[in-house]
Amino acid sequence: MQNLKYKFTKYWFELHCSLIVILTVLQSWFWVLNSIFGFSIEVLYAIKHLLTKFKKLMKYIVRTATSSDLLSILEIVNYAIANTTAIYDYDERTVGEQTIIFETKKEKGFPIFVVESNNDILGFGTYDSFRTKIGYRFTVEHSVYVKDGFSGKGIGALLLQKLIDTAKEENYHIMIGVIDASNENSIRFHERFGFQSMGILKEVGFKFDRWLDANLMTLKL
Repeated sequence: MQNLKYKFTKYWFELHCSLIVILTVLQSWFWVLNSIFGFSIEVLYAIKHLLTKFKKLMKYIVRTATSSDLLSILEIVNYAIANTTAIYDYDERTVGEQTIIFETKKEKGFPIFVVESNNDILGFGTYDSFRTKIGYRFTVEHSVYVKDGFSGKGIGALLLQKLIDTAKEENYHIMIGVIDASNENSIRFHERFGFQSMGILKEVGFKFDRWLDANLMTLKL
């Protein structure tokens, strides 16, 4: 259904390559540009920062998850269960439980993608049915998780964009995210992709000895 490996989409790859070339040239010619146009040292630092960021992005591979990724996925999701309200589970999952989830999604035709760098799994994303009734069959609910310590590095964006692209190819109509209402970073992150808040579900969750509100966000595909 999807290629096992790919580096972003073609236009992302070409854009990043072009920007790296441009930024490399600007960095190499900084002192000349400085003497002609009066570029400040802050500009050089900005160029170096952008160049480093894009080079790191080029190292990431988004691919379909395989059974060999299960332990890495389990580590990521269990950290989220134990330490965050990104997921409302209490008990960490076992390998057997995660294997059942993986196999069930595969049988139902739902994707699981991972971001890999230097043979390390840095995040995963998936979607599934929003509801089981047939009238909801064109709506999916997604999940994206990033390994602890790797947030803010573009990994979640790669996964969410891949999920959106895949859902469009599969002719789904709406993608839903149910996000803890206190997670402002995740809410802003989804808004950048066009998700809109449809309302707050007050005190529908309970974890860490407190009631939790959920932000129901949707994207029309």
